[in-house]
Amino acid sequence: MTREEFRALVDEALASIPDGFRDAMQNIAIVVEDEPSPRALAEVGIEPPDTLLGLYEGTPLTERQWAHGNVLPDKITLFQDPIEESSSDRDDTIIAIAETLIHEIGHYFGLSEEEIEDIEERYWRGEEVFDEDDAGDGDDAGDGDGDDGNGKP
Repeated sequence: MTREEFRALVDEALASIPDGFRDAMQNIAIVVEDEPSPRALAEVGIEPPDTLLGLYEGTPLTERQWAHGNVLPDKITLFQDPIEESSSDRDDTIIAIAETLIHEIGHYFGLSEEEIEDIEERYWRGEEVFDEDDAGDGDDAGDGDGDDGNGKP
């Protein structure tokens, strides 16, 4: 598949993310590369032949301080070759892209691996994956009081 065809599938997957979450995604670049570098694999503790389908690099929303700003965008990288190699056909590639985006966007929002796995399970069951009521609500502490856990709304 060409890079242009792959990027079109990435755009389709992004369009399927609920508006509340897409709107809450600020200053983030989504890029496509052929495969992860040896350095990227080493940084996340993966040794060949294992590989990555995607990688989030940045500061999760839950870890940002009130003065966070004036920074380069966070980055989600999708690795085209491993995604295609793990897929049996075009439809399987679409699913792999969507799952990888869900996983990496989860890291952007500061979700734990367990929370991301729960979202992926709901995705496979055809249930609503994201609860838009939680997107961008300012309750970064997750305790329902509308502030970020530091007393700052």
